[in-house]
Amino acid sequence: MHAAAILEVEGLNAAYGLAQILFDLSLRVSRGEVVALMGRNGAGKSSTLKAIMGLLPAQARTLRFAGHDIRGMASYRIARLGLGYVPEERRIFTDLTVAENLEVGSKPAVAGQARAAWTEARLYSLFPNLAPMRGRRASQMSGGEQQMLTIARTLMGNPEAVLLDEPSEGLAPVIVEEMVAAVSRMKAEGIAVLLSEQNLRFAAAVADRAYVIEKGTIRHEGRMADIVADAALREVYLGV
Repeated sequence: MHAAAILEVEGLNAAYGLAQILFDLSLRVSRGEVVALMGRNGAGKSSTLKAIMGLLPAQARTLRFAGHDIRGMASYRIARLGLGYVPEERRIFTDLTVAENLEVGSKPAVAGQARAAWTEARLYSLFPNLAPMRGRRASQMSGGEQQMLTIARTLMGNPEAVLLDEPSEGLAPVIVEEMVAAVSRMKAEGIAVLLSEQNLRFAAAVADRAYVIEKGTIRHEGRMADIVADAALREVYLGV
């Protein structure tokens, strides 16, 4: 059994202007659990994470994080509660060095947090590639290195949970393996992770459970291993 849910979403609806994109969506993530939100391009994965994070106007019957009602709350307030967000487009500060990017993301752990705080040194043990680059500007890094830096910067905020948007997209296989190790380490540290992902192999390597989304609606939920084993479901909703 997993611990109590740290993130609870029930009846989430969201729209871009007049175009509704999320329909009565519900999911939950427990402390120390990795949950994948699977679906094709345009299914609503990124929009779901943005709606949870307050970056997309949304309505919900329930939207709770760490016991707090976060409906209508500003994104920076949600972040202060301990919910980290790694956007698909990374959004690192390209004119700053690796070390400076990490410093920008630094904030104290939320009160009562039991695990050790993330420091620059601890993050270099998680992403060894970043250590020799600490003085390098982010604009001079590869896409994979920038992705590592984005996750590391988010962890510098000492989050209780992280929303991770398409972490493996466009990355070389060797970098994807490093992402698998990083997400596994986050789970081992007790950090809850909700990741949006198309890459079934990546999701299978890290996730405990998965929700399958299509056209803004959850079509299936279950153990990750069961989804991997269900060829018919994979073909219909994931195209694999």
